[in-house]
Amino acid sequence: MDLRQMEVVVTVAEAGGFTAAAQRLHVVQSAVSSTVLALERELGTSLFDRTTHRVFLTPAGEVFVPAARAALRAAEQARAAVDLVRGKLRGRVTIGMAQGVWADLHRPLAALRAEHPGVTVRLRQASLADVRHGLREGTLDLAVVALDRGQQRGLVTRLLSYEEMVLVSAPPRALTGTGPDGTVTLAGAARLPLVDFTPDWAIRLCVDRAFRAAGVERETALEVDDIVTAAELVRSDLGVCVMPASIAGRFPDLVTHAFARHAPHWKIMMVHPRGDTPPAVTALLGHMA
Repeated sequence: MDLRQMEVVVTVAEAGGFTAAAQRLHVVQSAVSSTVLALERELGTSLFDRTTHRVFLTPAGEVFVPAARAALRAAEQARAAVDLVRGKLRGRVTIGMAQGVWADLHRPLAALRAEHPGVTVRLRQASLADVRHGLREGTLDLAVVALDRGQQRGLVTRLLSYEEMVLVSAPPRALTGTGPDGTVTLAGAARLPLVDFTPDWAIRLCVDRAFRAAGVERETALEVDDIVTAAELVRSDLGVCVMPASIAGRFPDLVTHAFARHAPHWKIMMVHPRGDTPPAVTALLGHMA
């Protein structure tokens, strides 16, 4: 058994099939199949159940894959430690980020590349549930998420920003129910046509929580899954949208209204598993402080 065999099995498990794994590994499918078969013969058991369209882990595969991931991470950390001594930091950092969470991630990534060009960064944008799953399974080294709590079991968390949200409307729109200072209430916002993000977006989760806490019922008029589309709908005066102030600031032609009270808010957290932190991850964390 060698590291390459482990890498192939882990890739098949993550990709959900031999063809997809071959594409990720930049090899032909037959090479992936023969590698898996050779390892299964060596172990004396099947790691995958094959079907026409997909493969699934057997009970043996379920226990093998996490152990293989740990071995691959240990080997990568060993190489990174030697490279660090030589003054050439290398390695790979895989980051998970929930949709629409942090608009400034490009800054620490650019700083990391400038300082350590040998470090490869992989970014996976997904739902909060998938990001948490990736942290548990070890497929993510760290994540940027919106959390209610500062601490999570088995995870190290760091606050990146705390931010209140605002209501965004089209320039000519005179909102009903606004105060003399232009502020709006959640109850007033609920009476307007709302542009919402899909339920798996972190923004939507925080907005839903704020309305529930205030005892205000609302109805979504338009549901989208990207910021630009939401802004275009608002710009066309088809609805209003609740979003973080930092994101609203990217659309200076739109009008922002602060909430008079009970403003939706979120905490943007950097999260990574407890334990030994690979040198490449440590280098990135230094730029996220």
